[in-house]
Amino acid sequence: MSTTFSLEGVCKLRDCPASDALEDAAREYAALADEYGPRNVLVLKRHPAGLEAVRERLAAVDSTNGSPRSPRVESVPEHASKVIEEHDPTLDRLEYEERIELISLVIDGASRDVPDYLERAARHESFARDVGQLLLEATRQQRRLEDGADVHDCLEFLYAMNDRFHEAIASRGYVERADVIPRAVDLLEDDADGLRTRMTESFDAVLALEFEEFRRLDRRYLGALSADARLVCLGERHASVERTRVEPGRIGDVVGDGLAMERLERVDASGSPHRDIVRFLATGDAPESKESTDAQASEGDSSVDAAEPTGRAHRIRTGTAREQVRAVATEIQSLSGRREWGYDEFVVAVPSIERVPDTRRRLREAGVPTATIGTPSLAEDPAVNELYAFVALQCERSETRAADGDRDGDFAREDGLERLRARVDDFSPSLLEACDDSSVVRALRQWLRQTNLKGRIAAEEDWVDAREQYAGVRRVLEIADFVEETDLVGPDWHGFRRMLERTIRYDAPYVHAVETQPPTGGVTVCAVGDLKYDAYEVVFLLDLIDDAYPGEQFLTQLFPDAWLEEMSGYPAVTDPSPETVAETFATVDGSDDVGDPFETYHAQRSRRRLAIGARAARSRLYCCSYERGSGGLRRTYDESRYLQLLASTSGPTLEDVDTHDEAAINGETNALEAVLDQPHGELERVLREASTGGEADLADTEELFEELAVVLSADDVDDELAEAVRSQFEFAAGEVVRND
Repeated sequence: MSTTFSLEGVCKLRDCPASDALEDAAREYAALADEYGPRNVLVLKRHPAGLEAVRERLAAVDSTNGSPRSPRVESVPEHASKVIEEHDPTLDRLEYEERIELISLVIDGASRDVPDYLERAARHESFARDVGQLLLEATRQQRRLEDGADVHDCLEFLYAMNDRFHEAIASRGYVERADVIPRAVDLLEDDADGLRTRMTESFDAVLALEFEEFRRLDRRYLGALSADARLVCLGERHASVERTRVEPGRIGDVVGDGLAMERLERVDASGSPHRDIVRFLATGDAPESKESTDAQASEGDSSVDAAEPTGRAHRIRTGTAREQVRAVATEIQSLSGRREWGYDEFVVAVPSIERVPDTRRRLREAGVPTATIGTPSLAEDPAVNELYAFVALQCERSETRAADGDRDGDFAREDGLERLRARVDDFSPSLLEACDDSSVVRALRQWLRQTNLKGRIAAEEDWVDAREQYAGVRRVLEIADFVEETDLVGPDWHGFRRMLERTIRYDAPYVHAVETQPPTGGVTVCAVGDLKYDAYEVVFLLDLIDDAYPGEQFLTQLFPDAWLEEMSGYPAVTDPSPETVAETFATVDGSDDVGDPFETYHAQRSRRRLAIGARAARSRLYCCSYERGSGGLRRTYDESRYLQLLASTSGPTLEDVDTHDEAAINGETNALEAVLDQPHGELERVLREASTGGEADLADTEELFEELAVVLSADDVDDELAEAVRSQFEFAAGEVVRND
């Protein structure tokens, strides 16, 4: 008979997010390690993001008894996986690509009628990904279709498919990643074959970090693990973003009576120059004005330093999103030169992980090295595109050889050949024949060897791109392995191509793991939610527009918000009462101030995300936004309502960064662009003056061009640059065709 264990121990909570959260963890770990020994303390963090930073900080803790530090630090999903593997080592975890294929087959083979709305929605590109995310969340919460349950017909269909999907993977010996924690909870509470005893006998204390994000099942898992151990939970009030997506209420109100709640006192009161801004975003507490602070200091209040600003940040406002990133690059280069900060002391945080690839690319185009490593969308990976062309051509060859084979008209053979000719020197169709094999895995590996694909990647790509393309190649090989092992698809070129094509179509950029602190230095680019346990000297928060903070679609693109508010069975908070909103978020004064409860609830979660991103900055915080889009309609965008609220509140200071053409030029790329812009820029200035009846001062133009000539005459100036500048003068003069 299973036993549900309540949490018994102590829970220490900060009043609001703070920049030194790791220091709290280090102090608690030091005390536990001294009492029980470092290897007898299990440190569990709710999410994997920031895990390495935690491990490094705890390893550096000074010992009071001389014992070496070697902390056991794991995320909850990682530890739960070990529980399942201990119980049944033969179970395989279903990979992302395999999940896409299997759930697609389940839906395609459904016997019940597909609701009309879902049939229409299926035509949208993001449909499969949105459905997949919904079912992942349903699995995490153990949502199942129950007989007689009153749910929307679309949810009823999807939950039925999810039940069939889990029956299918169970019959094949797989466990889905989203099902790892629920299954581990059941195993520990059942103590199957003494599993709980075996998993808990190696530690005497558990330190739970990021406790404000522990959901209901996470807390049950923690309770089962710590039933015979000392439990210390560390968290922050007004900081939960992920838990509040599915569970309303403040963390102190949902954990039960077994945990003794304690207020975690600040040890270091100095903090960052923008800590009051973080508090304001998280709790709504208005920062004190400078005049009030000065008055307290003059009256002898030693806790107040009048010379130290605690509510200051910098603001970058540009015309377009591209100009925003360029202004950020300029500021990074300027600060790097003036403050001698390395590039790894900077982070650029975007609202969602989908914005990472484009932002990183634009920073690098502006001359700023970036360090983020991840798995981008397979459709954007050149190496994956090469392998897809190889697979498609082999599929076409096998169908041609088959007497009754049907030719696939969706793939243009010449396009595939051209793609391979552009990528592989001395390519010829005979190379396809040389790499053909009855095994798709062996054929792929033969192509890698014959064309030296990995060597070409290393020679032609920057190290960041190279690592990502290696990851893409590895994923294609894993798909090939799965095709040969499973009975879901045929173990041939046709089955492999179908699965690879489906994976590429439904893949999301950076949906897997993103390594934000690789060994080689560079500016980190990540989603703002990944900054929870990281700290940098400088943080740039990008896209602070109302369309992103708070945004319009809070939970999914699959259903309209009006539908979600009526979907009681949806695996998220969809129908909060005004009282629930006010009880969950301190930034809401009371239930009377709540208009649309659904919108208000999830908008406040977005405000918290801003607070989490802001607190990651140790020295400087930048709030960045732009005015209009770059498309044909050039839609205008308002600054985020939270940034506007901050600017209108007495106390905080937002210092505008000069992004105009007259601002100082920093960085090699910006300098080159400025030099190349001079001929056209001066011509436009003179013509503008003449068209309005004014008189242009040509002396200034002559002086500028003389300085430019001196620069270009230097021995160390690249000849191509000098030639490019001369060409710009000729174009400006109307000499489009040169006559040398």
